[in-house]
Amino acid sequence: MQHQPPFMSSEMEVLPEWIDYNGHLNMAYYNVLFDRGADQAFELMGFGPDYAATRKHTTYSADFRVRYLQELHVGAKVKVGFQLLDSDGRKFHFCQWLFHQDGWLSATGEGIGLHIDMSGPKVAPYPDDVAAKVQAMLKDHSASPVPDFVGKPMTIRKG
Repeated sequence: MQHQPPFMSSEMEVLPEWIDYNGHLNMAYYNVLFDRGADQAFELMGFGPDYAATRKHTTYSADFRVRYLQELHVGAKVKVGFQLLDSDGRKFHFCQWLFHQDGWLSATGEGIGLHIDMSGPKVAPYPDDVAAKVQAMLKDHSASPVPDFVGKPMTIRKG
């Protein structure tokens, strides 16, 4: 049983051009959906669409892992849950859920993001106002348990 994520994105739709020759959502587009859902949470942390243009800082992905649990098909409506798990002032660890409109879980994701000073580019501390927003979200999200899929090694199940 999954707990309710502390942040939920707006609803998105699986588009026809995202369907592969197997008749379901191509693996690349799970990442698109996770990315679009994360963008909505990132905006609350101060990493919104104008952040790169106005502040000359941005975020990069350092690692992102997806578990594909149940297929999605064209026209499916989905939402992305997001939970901030940790931050050290320059990097952040988060997890995500991809929920079908009927409530079932299609996929999970786990990632590490880097805060980037674009003049380098190099990993850099958050500006004070962004650091305060990140810490506020981290405090709020820390009330939720860490999901059981976080930090699991990738292996082949035996048996």
